[in-house]
Amino acid sequence: MQTILITGGAGFIGSNFIPFFLKKNKHYKIVNLDLLTYAGNLSNLKEIENNPNYSFVKGDIGDRLLLEELFKKNNFTGVIHFAAESHVDNSIKNPDTFVKTNVFGTFNLLDVAKNYWMIGPNNYKKEFENSIFHHISTDEVYGTLGPKGLFTENTSYAPNSPYSASKASSDFMVRSYFHTYGMKVVTTNCSNNYGPKQHDEKLIPTIIRKAITGDKIPIYGDGKNIRDWLYVLDHCKGIDLVFKKGKQGETYNIGGKNERDNLYIANTICKILDEILPKEKSYKEQISFVKDRPGHDFRYAIDASKIENELGWNAEENFESGIIKTIQWYLKKYN
Repeated sequence: MQTILITGGAGFIGSNFIPFFLKKNKHYKIVNLDLLTYAGNLSNLKEIENNPNYSFVKGDIGDRLLLEELFKKNNFTGVIHFAAESHVDNSIKNPDTFVKTNVFGTFNLLDVAKNYWMIGPNNYKKEFENSIFHHISTDEVYGTLGPKGLFTENTSYAPNSPYSASKASSDFMVRSYFHTYGMKVVTTNCSNNYGPKQHDEKLIPTIIRKAITGDKIPIYGDGKNIRDWLYVLDHCKGIDLVFKKGKQGETYNIGGKNERDNLYIANTICKILDEILPKEKSYKEQISFVKDRPGHDFRYAIDASKIENELGWNAEENFESGIIKTIQWYLKKYN
């Protein structure tokens, strides 16, 4: 039975991925390393906390000694690296934290894995010949798009926030370990995820929460910023595929083909709430426009044809089906 290390598994995407992966892959054990900052919550993993193939360790990817101890104890044959500071607004206020976690933390993890798995450049220890490091990244590293065009794996990096700059740096660090040391790595860059277990600060949970509490629903600027929305379980399926079948050293973009602007998101959620949880006035009347954040990218949209054509992945949820499931989950949480 193989054991893999998952970092940041108590966060939004990681806590959706771990139960999915364990259910699908009975021959794997998972060690989940998470510092449990504001974005991580063990209650997200209640469904598998007693699974014999799962264990949790509270710790920091910046702690090299801890990483070395975990590798020695568990003989990891793979790493799936979710752990990251990811809230753009927070990166504007505290960029140093993002550099420490996203850049230096990723370096620590890469270097410990390389030293444990490899004898030297392009030379793996026999028992770790198939070990792979899967780095989870974001489409924000590509910067912003105009009204047309899509991000591809060949799009030049042009990060515009401290968050996206730190993720771009971590992507390049992963790339360098492939080209310099021959380390087996893959990277996935995803579009905006949504679904169960997302942190309350994020756009969709905020809209739902503010709507049902009767507060103003804040929308940045004129609400015309566009994102490509990817249902989190579709993302998990893509990660699983790339981890097992992705070509070493390659990057795969994972996107939902669901471009929607922020005002459409708010109006759609309000419309659904009007139908399933009606009150005297429409929830739409709570929508309020607030000052835009600095450096707010206009549009992201991903061309996912590489993962579709090479690995057979396809998004199963469109936004209109996925958002209903998402709203129902948050209504249970907030009520």
